Amino acid sequence: MRRHLIILGALFAAVGGVIALALFRTPTLGLDLQGGLEVVLQAKAPRGREITQEDLDRSIEIMRQRVDKTGVAEPVITRQGINQIAVELAGVHDAARAAQLVGQTAQLEFYDLQGDALAPTLTANGGIQPSLALLPLLQSQQKLAEKGTPTAWYLYSNQGKLLVGPADTQEAIKRQFGGSEPAGSKFYAVPEGRTILTCGPSATLCPGVNQVPPTRTYYYLFKYEPDNAEHPIPEITGKDLKGDGTRQDFGQNNEPIVTLEFTGSGGDRFHDVTRALAQRGLQQANLAGATGSERDNYNQSFAIVLDNEIRSFPSIDFDNLPDGIAGGRAEITGLDSIGEAKDLALVLQTGALPVEFVQLQREDISATLGEDSLHQALIAGIGGLIAVAIFLLLFYRFLGVIAIMGLAIYGVLLYGAILIFNVTLTLPGFAGLVLTIGVAADANVVIFERIKEEVRAGKSVRAAIATGYRKGFNTIIDANVVTMITAAVLFVAATGGVKGFALTLLIGTLISMVTAVGATRALLGVLAGFRWFNNPAFMGASGQKIPAWQRIDFIGKTRLWFAISGIVLAIGLGSLALQGLNLGIDFKGGSQISFKTPQTHSVQDVRSEASSLGLGNAVIQGRGAVENGGYKQFQVRTESLSSETQNNLQDTLKTKFAATSVGVKNVSASFSRQILKSALIAVIVSLLLIVGYVAWRFEFKFAVPVLTALVHDILITLGIYSITGREVTTSTVAAVLTILGYSIYDTIIIFDRVRENVPLMRRSSFAAIANQSLWETIRRSLATTFITLLPVTSLFIFGGETLKDFAFALLVGIASGAYSTIFIATPMLVILKEREPDFAKRKTAGLREKLEDVDGQEPQLPEEPEQPEEPEEPEEPEEPEEEPAATAPVPPPAGDGAAAARRAERRRRRRARPHGRAR
Repeated sequence: MRRHLIILGALFAAVGGVIALALFRTPTLGLDLQGGLEVVLQAKAPRGREITQEDLDRSIEIMRQRVDKTGVAEPVITRQGINQIAVELAGVHDAARAAQLVGQTAQLEFYDLQGDALAPTLTANGGIQPSLALLPLLQSQQKLAEKGTPTAWYLYSNQGKLLVGPADTQEAIKRQFGGSEPAGSKFYAVPEGRTILTCGPSATLCPGVNQVPPTRTYYYLFKYEPDNAEHPIPEITGKDLKGDGTRQDFGQNNEPIVTLEFTGSGGDRFHDVTRALAQRGLQQANLAGATGSERDNYNQSFAIVLDNEIRSFPSIDFDNLPDGIAGGRAEITGLDSIGEAKDLALVLQTGALPVEFVQLQREDISATLGEDSLHQALIAGIGGLIAVAIFLLLFYRFLGVIAIMGLAIYGVLLYGAILIFNVTLTLPGFAGLVLTIGVAADANVVIFERIKEEVRAGKSVRAAIATGYRKGFNTIIDANVVTMITAAVLFVAATGGVKGFALTLLIGTLISMVTAVGATRALLGVLAGFRWFNNPAFMGASGQKIPAWQRIDFIGKTRLWFAISGIVLAIGLGSLALQGLNLGIDFKGGSQISFKTPQTHSVQDVRSEASSLGLGNAVIQGRGAVENGGYKQFQVRTESLSSETQNNLQDTLKTKFAATSVGVKNVSASFSRQILKSALIAVIVSLLLIVGYVAWRFEFKFAVPVLTALVHDILITLGIYSITGREVTTSTVAAVLTILGYSIYDTIIIFDRVRENVPLMRRSSFAAIANQSLWETIRRSLATTFITLLPVTSLFIFGGETLKDFAFALLVGIASGAYSTIFIATPMLVILKEREPDFAKRKTAGLREKLEDVDGQEPQLPEEPEQPEEPEEPEEPEEPEEEPAATAPVPPPAGDGAAAARRAERRRRRRARPHGRAR
């Protein structure tokens, strides 16, 4: 009792802590739930070639990695047209920083400061002298620029004001002015083999400048020969860095720095460059006869340049480092703040963008689901939870009350974990929450069914609780570990919404184990001390036998079950082969319609009109500032529309909303190949780990049906999607992943009972053992399936248009998962196990143990030769009932007849067991 009270006290303290935390912190919502910021970037074609799809695809993945590292989870990044990328970020507070971080090219270069500088930057005595203005520096190079292909172009007005630049070609500049430069303007070029670098206020110190920090921008002329195979300039680039070795750190004076680690070849090149600098500085100092501190004046430096801007220029002390810097490491110093150091480290970790981007627009956007969908989801969630609570109360009576209390504690702790770990809640994350509710309820159901079994066997309620938790613990551990393996691998390997789903599933599963094993156990432990609690009927355990409706010969009808699944699979695969899947805009891109309205309208108003045209699955967002709960600018993303549908939509928008500035353009898929690839790899790796775990905890033959049932469920779901023509979106992916977790969990629960019954039923056939295990667990399976389906069905009915497809996939998958566990996985396990010699000999034995658990007539057994009767084992002494010591006669307690009946039942059961007491 004391231990249980301590556990309850700790749990309620944790609940109080979560409530206190919730007063100061709110959960992070994803783009689909709260809206955020959109940045549209346009790629600039490199000199001599066009922008390719590979350039944009690589840029999208780099941008996604950068955003993920900032903590802004699950961005939506799409390609627009032939050279634009739109980046949507959820809940961004510093819009300018986010826009710069995403679009920064991050081309890192290392120059030999004194060796690569050219006049007028390099003075006659070998010093560095920057130019105070760009135009005079350009004017001094125009004769050289007449030869070869210039590296950059600038356009100045006749007043000497910079209009545009740098650009790769004159044509690129002209296009910005409609095809021709303004009257009176003049082009200036940077000669081939040369480049202009800058240094300004963003650096702590600039070469040749004594002002600290600099307050203006300075210009430097350098050699530029990146294609020189023997002696490239710049000597080192960001390609020579290890991404995982680049990080923000602190220097000797606690100032923010960025530490760099080179690759093997990059480290060798860095060593060669710094050795050459040391030898040149030593030679110049010796020729000048410098001594003492004068020798420092001859130290040579290398300039660390990011996007053509000098960030720092550390020098090589040739007296202390005569062989240069070995070891493949360097530092970038002179940074203004920790934030700048973190941002710089982040962009270097993810690598340089393959092309340069310029920002076209930046604006606020609304949630993709809209407030109407959120309201509908809230109603559906509450309705589903109420339905679950009613079911638990009807089915488990007082144990249902305990389960509801445990789920309440689970919900509070899960919310606390979401706040502590800053989990971004999106629709895929919501899918994970739906699954964890089922997992958390199922953990209680597993144990409650165990308790009811022990009560039916004649144990007291207190003893039944202890035994039920002891026997159910391993079952819960096995099922949850398999689920967590899937979630952990998905979280590590996947990106985007898949990662959000995996994180919520992982956290929810862990907490469900705590609440099932800790919270409900402590509650029952405390209540078991009360006399009124010791009543089997009070918890719905009054039945004594397995009812007739459960005693279906599941294994005997294996061919029927396989035939049903085969027919459904054949139809589904045929549909997939003939018409495929109806992929939504998330996968194959589509049309994007933008428009403005003179009056404010809600997202729901626009969605209603789009639905009337058959575009109920369109992603609709309000844009710009919110006015009276509505917007004046909207964006509609949907599948590629025919000209007729586009015209009808435009006419409807103009008629209903007086829409103006209606524009239509094509956009790419937001669910990129890289996200899909990483998710598939994660699923495969998790399946291999599951096979290993199941083979270790059970045996390898148990793992084959688990994977077979999983593939069965996914193919069934995809087939039904193909047959019905429902659109496949990122929400469908989340639903399929939910199916994966649920199917494995349910199968492991039943297999655990099969494993337990094998040593208890040494004379029965494996088919009979499997049937018995199904009879003992089917109530739990049906209860869990029903509990999980209740909130999903509520979501399907009340969730609105945007959530129906998501709920539909869950309904199909969960129903298929329950079917495959009973009718596919278990029969397949029987087929595999009956090939073993021991079970092959007993193939016709039928059910030989646990006959007393069957309600009514015993099941018919196949005839077999009579076996000599085994001698009856001596009856074991009865365990004494716990009674208070009495010094005088005590009247028999109430209910003594019931206790005597239970003892008689135990004696009868022991006589029926040929192998002693069951575990």
